[in-house]
Amino acid sequence: MIEKIFAGKKLAAIIVRNNFQNDGISFFTPNDFSQQLACMNHKKGKIIQPHIHNPVTREVLYTKEVLFIKKGKLRVDFYDEKKDYLQSTILNAGDVILLAHGGHGFEVLEDLEMFEVKQGPYAGEEDKSRFQGIDNTEILIR
Repeated sequence: MIEKIFAGKKLAAIIVRNNFQNDGISFFTPNDFSQQLACMNHKKGKIIQPHIHNPVTREVLYTKEVLFIKKGKLRVDFYDEKKDYLQSTILNAGDVILLAHGGHGFEVLEDLEMFEVKQGPYAGEEDKSRFQGIDNTEILIR
């Protein structure tokens, strides 16, 4: 239900599968991540007190992104910070992934609809360094 992908000692990704269930609020990310990921499951009638978010200065060094797979199937290829291939996994409709460290590439395996959430503003090509990915014959699905 919850999978963690590591690049050495660094947490590269957290996958929350569609079948994850838990009452209340479940945080999946460490407190020091600049992007936080949680699942909330409340019963009818639960009141979440109105609130505003205060201005807080935060330092963001790397873009973390969250993908919500609405429909279809997506293969994610994981790489470490040296661009060395680690492994791949398949995401299906209802799965959520937080991409935290290292590199990643994708192949759409079935027509796909997904949402992406990440820090902004988007800096275009300054935001990323592209590189040649692994050959499909070397893919290792875990």
